Amino acid sequence: MEFPGLGEHCSERTCKQLDFLPLKCDACGEVFCKDHIRYDDHKCSSAYKKNVQVPVCPLCNAPIPVQKGEIPDIVVGAHMDKDCKYNPAQQKQKIFTNKCLKPGCKRKEMMKVVCEQCGGNFCIKHRHPLDHDCKGSSHPISKA
Repeated sequence: MEFPGLGEHCSERTCKQLDFLPLKCDACGEVFCKDHIRYDDHKCSSAYKKNVQVPVCPLCNAPIPVQKGEIPDIVVGAHMDKDCKYNPAQQKQKIFTNKCLKPGCKRKEMMKVVCEQCGGNFCIKHRHPLDHDCKGSSHPISKA
C-alpha cells in the first residue's frame, strides 16, 4: 500500500530517497533527507549566505574578516604577522606590587597588608607592629 501524497524525494541527484520527514535547506530552499541536509553534504551553492563564520585571532582576540574564497587560516596567519596588536609584555602583568615599607626589606605581596596603628603597608614577615618598629601609637595592640 502506497501513500502518494506523503513525503518528498531528496533533491540530491545521487539519492532521490523518499523521505517522510523531509528537511528544507534554509539557504537554497530545496528538500533533502537527513543524510544530505548539511551544506557540505549537498554542495549547497547558497551556503555562503548562511554559513558565515568569523575567525578570531588567538593572540589579540580580534575578529578577522575573511572574504569569499579565502582560506581563514591563511588570513588569520597574515593578520598575526602584520596587523596583530598582541603585546606579550602586556599579558605578563605584575601581581606582586605591594612593597614592604620596612627599611631594608625588598619583599612584595599580592595584597596590601596594612598596619592598624601606623597605616603602613608591610610584607607578611613585618606585618605586626613589633616587627616593623611601628611609630603609630605608644604601645602595640598585640605582641604577635
